[in-house]
Amino acid sequence: QVPLQESGPGLVKPSQTLSLTCTISVGSIATSGYGWNWIRQAPGKGLEWIAVIADDGSTNVIPSLESRASISWDTSKNQLFLQLKSVTPDDTAVYYCTREVIDWGASDVWGQGTQVTVAS
Repeated sequence: QVPLQESGPGLVKPSQTLSLTCTISVGSIATSGYGWNWIRQAPGKGLEWIAVIADDGSTNVIPSLESRASISWDTSKNQLFLQLKSVTPDDTAVYYCTREVIDWGASDVWGQGTQVTVAS
């Protein structure tokens, strides 16, 4: 029912790979004019943008995570994915997926977020 629904493992051990899924129910993920973002908020910290995939399938990742993070989608399943390799406790955060209006440079729809804790 929710427009964007994040799902993931909840708990991940250090050095493992985090894989998150965002299921989109607010139209087709391939709709022209929209981009799809992953954003996170660590405890006590502000929102941090991670990555985006645009309507043409092009991607961009924040430089600090470029070597570890990748964003992708499955247009048939209407799903957005985030993969974050070699996680550390610093990756503990609530992870959100958002729909971005490309012409605005801002997101108009947010998921509820999914908690990811990196710990042994």
